[in-house]
Amino acid sequence: MTVGAPTPRVEGRLKVTGAARFAADHPVEGVVHAVVVDATVGRGRITGIDVDAATAQPGVLAVISHVNAPRLPYRDNAGSHHPPGQRLRVFQDDRIRFFGQPVAVVVASTLPSAQHAAGLIEVAYEAERPSFDLDSAPANEPVAYARGSAEEALASAAVRLDVTYRTSRNHHNPMEPPATIAAWDGDRLTVWDKTQWVGGTQAELAAVFGLPDEAVRVLSPFVGGGFGSALRCWPHVVIAALAARVVGRPVKLVLTRRQMYVGTGFRPAYRYRLRLGSDRDGRLGAAVHDIRAETSRYENFHEGILAVGQMMYSLPHVSQEYRTVPLDVNTPVWMRGPGYSTAAFVIESALDELADRIGVDPVELRHRNEPTHDESTGLPFSTRRLRECLDVGAREFGWRNRPPAPRSQRDGDWLIGTGMAAGGYDASRDAAQARARLDADGSAVVEAATSDMGPGTYTSMTQVAADALGLAVDRVRFRLGDSLLPPTPSHGGSQTMASVGSAVQDGCDNLRRQAIALAVHDVDSPLHGADPDTVIVRAGRMSVRDHPARGETYSQLLSRQGRTHLEAPGSFTPPPPPERFSLYGFAATFAEVAVDARLGLVRVRRMLGVYDAGRIINPMLADSQAIGGMVGGISTALLEHTVTDPRDGRIANANLADYLVPVNADMPELRAVYLPGEDREVDPLGVKGIGELVHVGVAPAIANAVFHATGRRIRELPITADMLL
Repeated sequence: MTVGAPTPRVEGRLKVTGAARFAADHPVEGVVHAVVVDATVGRGRITGIDVDAATAQPGVLAVISHVNAPRLPYRDNAGSHHPPGQRLRVFQDDRIRFFGQPVAVVVASTLPSAQHAAGLIEVAYEAERPSFDLDSAPANEPVAYARGSAEEALASAAVRLDVTYRTSRNHHNPMEPPATIAAWDGDRLTVWDKTQWVGGTQAELAAVFGLPDEAVRVLSPFVGGGFGSALRCWPHVVIAALAARVVGRPVKLVLTRRQMYVGTGFRPAYRYRLRLGSDRDGRLGAAVHDIRAETSRYENFHEGILAVGQMMYSLPHVSQEYRTVPLDVNTPVWMRGPGYSTAAFVIESALDELADRIGVDPVELRHRNEPTHDESTGLPFSTRRLRECLDVGAREFGWRNRPPAPRSQRDGDWLIGTGMAAGGYDASRDAAQARARLDADGSAVVEAATSDMGPGTYTSMTQVAADALGLAVDRVRFRLGDSLLPPTPSHGGSQTMASVGSAVQDGCDNLRRQAIALAVHDVDSPLHGADPDTVIVRAGRMSVRDHPARGETYSQLLSRQGRTHLEAPGSFTPPPPPERFSLYGFAATFAEVAVDARLGLVRVRRMLGVYDAGRIINPMLADSQAIGGMVGGISTALLEHTVTDPRDGRIANANLADYLVPVNADMPELRAVYLPGEDREVDPLGVKGIGELVHVGVAPAIANAVFHATGRRIRELPITADMLL
């Protein structure tokens, strides 16, 4: 069995030797280069574009803007993760909706020529005053939820909290920048793109250009990180395809790091007021949530901010209002742990405040509010082992040695504190298909149009396929990242293994059964007449379970029958509604911090995460996800903050020198523990997903540890030195 074993990445050699081709690396004959010119005002309209100097430059093939761009159909497309509203239609009008919006593109024979010419274009604007005020700008109609009578219960609660938290805008900053190569062959379009969903990009490009889906092929075999930023088909992808059509040549377009901040989405900023009521023992009675988050003026982006407040704890009375505020920004998008991480920061920090006020241990407070079922749906949880996560974490972290009083531990100039938080994340899954082929040499090829942005999809899918077929890992090759392959959902929301992995297992099970059926019906096979249910496969050899000498290999069977291969489809479809269970993964995160009493600097010294994530396919890959999630959570808590100039919307720190992310020297001891078990209610493999879950409780655990160290409650992310001085 390879599933459950710590298996090294099958694509690792390709990556470390530079042989793995990312979006901009593919050699395409005759390719030319495009550079985007973006708006320098935050709102308004274009009154003129002077392109004469640019078009006169050697090597320039075209300058395209709203003045001369072909009008594109932009058909409705509900299948590519678009929020409600009207998506940005590049070069189709003169309106400027946000700073950095594409206003023109230069296409030239070389990249330096395109870059030089782009700098010569002069754009005149009629500027309007943009708005970025999350607090006072008019909001959209709220998404609301209620159970019980929250206001009445809150008014009569023995203990009440009324706290407001804020989180900043964050950008994904994956290693690979957004990149696209587009090439036309008549009315057929081929695109090499950095995307987490080749099917979504295919559908969007077909809709934009008025093509049937099958006329568009999207390839994305390797993705250099995404964290949600590549879940949509962004304007630069359309621009590359448009430019390629105009010049009649393949076009490569790679956004700069600065352009990434306005060319793709971001985690939106939030203002989140929470009012909590409990009895004097800390048993929660009421919660009122008032949430405001930024969105663009042309699309209304929502994320899963409400679920944590509905299902995490036993609460008879809940009221939630979630308002998005249209501002002069580009549209946000999902970022690791979307919604859940923000809600957990607020709710888990507030619970820590409550625990401190009433003198109850934070772990015990969560135990006292453990629900028996999901109170938002009335359904039982398929598995909910949060209690165990908390207890295992407390034991492994040494929580009982923690002095309860804040500011009671010191190491020289450093104040020492510990904190914890719980977390949960939806166990997502969606319909997926796969295809498995067994070749005459006994090796297998398994295919599905999913992506691998870094979690190890190539490896984990190979493990699932190898186990189902009874082959060694090195005898299986997994293909992904091509819209010609069997369709899958997007590579996000921690749903890939549950969805695509289940389809892969189904296809390989079907293929194994097909081979066994051929053998038991073949008079020349040693397995002729055997009961198929008694035939097992090990190392590519089929044999009778109780008579291992009676058997033959896959390759012997196919060679004798003159077959070049066998092939079988696989699929996974979630059960139709209504669900029988509420499906979530759960986590407990414990952190120790040191805060410099003189300078306000915060350092995380150690962190432990304990996860109820179902079956772990590959502990080595799971550790990479867990450590990455902790690093990302530390970054959210202490470093990341997109700074916007309120005068025009310019992002002041649109680079990796000024937009702070952690480096190796910032990282403490990080440890992950996975509760053994599986959840077959979620999917046939029993997985619940881990990539988002590991991020959810990190920021509040750190914030709570900072309070324990200093006695100061910080209700804003990131927590910076000036807040502690």
